Amino acid sequence: MAVRTAEANWEGNLREGKGTMKFGSGTFEGPYTYQSRFEEGQGTNPEELLGAAHAGCFSMFLSAVLSGANYPPKHIHSTATVHLERVDGAPKITKIHLETEASVPGVDEKTFQEKVEEARKGCPVSKALTGVEITTKATLTQ
Repeated sequence: MAVRTAEANWEGNLREGKGTMKFGSGTFEGPYTYQSRFEEGQGTNPEELLGAAHAGCFSMFLSAVLSGANYPPKHIHSTATVHLERVDGAPKITKIHLETEASVPGVDEKTFQEKVEEARKGCPVSKALTGVEITTKATLTQ
């Protein structure tokens, strides 16, 4: 299996400093600041990148689970909402809500929801985030 890298550079103090994060593959590099992380400033933040990773992993894993049950999907779109809150005076990721919409020919609603739950529990990013509440809302489209 593959080993992936990413890196970050930070300059200055927490509130006035700035940094960049980039993927080892070179496909993304973006700035981040205190404002982009804890307020509504321009730039990215670790939580946004974590959300993208989780949505991508969940979508791929759901595709594998459905395909393995002989319901190959036509399309899966997932959004991860990452909740960063103050807990005991410190920032903490407390919850990630995955919302997905999928077009899966031939599958019934009950089977689809069972496969969504299997994917929520089994996707590698979900497994890595066991200290975070992970919820789902899944809509089946035809």
